[in-house]
Amino acid sequence: MPDAIELLKTRRSVKPREMTGPGPSPAELETILTIGARVPDHGKLAPWRFIIFEGDARQRAGDVIAKVFARKNPDAPAENVETERKRLTDAPLVIGIVSFTRPHPKVPAFEQELSAGASVMNIVTAATALGYGACWLTGWFAFDRDVLDGLGLKPDEKLAGLVHIGTPTKPNEDRPRPFLSEIVTRF
Repeated sequence: MPDAIELLKTRRSVKPREMTGPGPSPAELETILTIGARVPDHGKLAPWRFIIFEGDARQRAGDVIAKVFARKNPDAPAENVETERKRLTDAPLVIGIVSFTRPHPKVPAFEQELSAGASVMNIVTAATALGYGACWLTGWFAFDRDVLDGLGLKPDEKLAGLVHIGTPTKPNEDRPRPFLSEIVTRF
């Protein structure tokens, strides 16, 4: 297990196309989800839930995405439809983090949505700490109501993100990060 500070300083996303199996074991997945649920949550509302896509479920979800894409883009070439069908098939595990808000006199919807985002980041960090590659993605389909309905989301739910998790196939290069001098001010 890496040192927590070093992990946070060096964590980086791994592209799903640069992942393979194995993915997390059932016990590791439970750990990842437990950590995903351990986030700031003003009012203890738990304004998020998780959808697990592994095995054939990744292809079934891709079928939903491809069907909606083909219907909305009738002139799209077959290879584009096939690309959409494979959206969740690179990594052995994809976790969908579903966000929803509840009316609350002290907890605005924005705070509840931020809690869902914190959950996504905890999932990414937990998977990385366990030695897996992880990547938080969305894409057009994460905002398409027909796809969301096809994936089983309720009308008042959104997809905060899809976290792809697997074993990296090559060393991951870091990307440029902002200089603190450019993003930090003091009041």
